[in-house]
Amino acid sequence: MKSSRYFPTLAVFFIALGVGAMAQQPASAAPPSIPTTGFAGLDQYRARRIAVFTDDFGQLARYRDANAALTPPKPGEDRVVFFGDSITDIWHLDEYFPGKPYVNRGIGGQTTPQMLVRFRQDVINLQPKVVIILAGTNDIAGNTGPMRLEDIEADYATIAELARANHIKLIYSSVLPVHNYTDRSKDFFAQRSPEKILALNVWLKSYCAAAPNGCIYLDYFSAMVDDKGLMKKDLADDGLHPNAAGFKIMAPLAEAAIEKALK
Repeated sequence: MKSSRYFPTLAVFFIALGVGAMAQQPASAAPPSIPTTGFAGLDQYRARRIAVFTDDFGQLARYRDANAALTPPKPGEDRVVFFGDSITDIWHLDEYFPGKPYVNRGIGGQTTPQMLVRFRQDVINLQPKVVIILAGTNDIAGNTGPMRLEDIEADYATIAELARANHIKLIYSSVLPVHNYTDRSKDFFAQRSPEKILALNVWLKSYCAAAPNGCIYLDYFSAMVDDKGLMKKDLADDGLHPNAAGFKIMAPLAEAAIEKALK
């Protein structure tokens, strides 16, 4: 009988406690903030990407249907996956490599941590003979947060180890130079230290030369840099992304590297 006498009292207590806790919550919580990078354009970009960073960091959904629809390579097919960020994403491979079994798996804005997340789905599972990787410029910019050079290099090495473990020949492209010759280019340029680009390229070239079973270093940088150490003005309208003239220089260099890897 005692328990039945006190039950209503306890119920009222817990209801009151819950109401009090609810009353302490703000009516509408402010959206999470991202620490400033010091670049207004990059801050706005990162703010727009909060849903990506929290819901699908590697953006596995981007190519999920295309991967499912892609049939296994045919006997004798030299499938190559182009893997990278926006520079790869905007590259119309069918125009520059007509008739070639080349697969584009670039995603604009991505950094090497994001590429690591999707490397199995977007590269390994596609069973290519060769993967050609262009990455790093967004790491330097800090698209997914500040990155030390040694952490970018660690991601490069991990991706290379995954490729080797799955018998995929690896081509590492140099990070492209950038320029600030146009109004459109100034923000991109300010986010990407030419000194860090050079340092990463030195590391990549050295790593490829010393890597077990070898990997190939694809030097776009030397073919696209001017006498000031910046991207040639006529190769990228915004200072970062190659235009048609830029890709026209890159395509034969990529093809030569692929031929070398296949041998």
